[in-house]
Amino acid sequence: MSEFIKGSALPRSFYHTPTLDLAEALIGKVLVHLTDNGILAGEIVETEAYLGIRDRAAHSFNNRRTKRTEIMYGAPGHIYMYQMHTHHLLNIVSGEEENPEAILIRAIEPVAGRALMEENRPVQKAINLTNGPGKLTKALGITMAYYGASLMKSNVFISNGGSENPAVQTGPRIGIPNTKEAKDYPYRFWLQDNPYVSR
Repeated sequence: MSEFIKGSALPRSFYHTPTLDLAEALIGKVLVHLTDNGILAGEIVETEAYLGIRDRAAHSFNNRRTKRTEIMYGAPGHIYMYQMHTHHLLNIVSGEEENPEAILIRAIEPVAGRALMEENRPVQKAINLTNGPGKLTKALGITMAYYGASLMKSNVFISNGGSENPAVQTGPRIGIPNTKEAKDYPYRFWLQDNPYVSR
């Protein structure tokens, strides 16, 4: 998969897009991690958008600004990593500076380096390798060390190379029951009929 090299990272301009539009545009793109052991990559098949200060489900709701959320207030196209239980979750900073929005990469379909992914995250059923946000970062070897990294300048980036003109569906986000009206917002996007979508 020689096409997945650092020079193939999508340009900064790609991320200067309204968050909901960007969350949809990410479907069919490829998330890549260049490692010393090889290239790990997966087509993005599910995302969730979080619209910052007006979205009760967002970490930055009501303008919460903490050490953890600080990167969300920066320029789009950076990585916002956070830990939930034992899982590391990968988010793409979106929105303009000082407008703290982000998009969770929720599921991918492996396209390169599957054997190495299975070493990183052994599973009995192949479909369970990357069909969730904590699963995919473990499989790809993406850790908290990438917090704040640029998707244009680091070994983790997003490229073309997946589905062209993907059939995208939308619906409510998952796992946010205590967020009042925000739990019903149709801010989740997924590739229709793809088996790696988390639910």
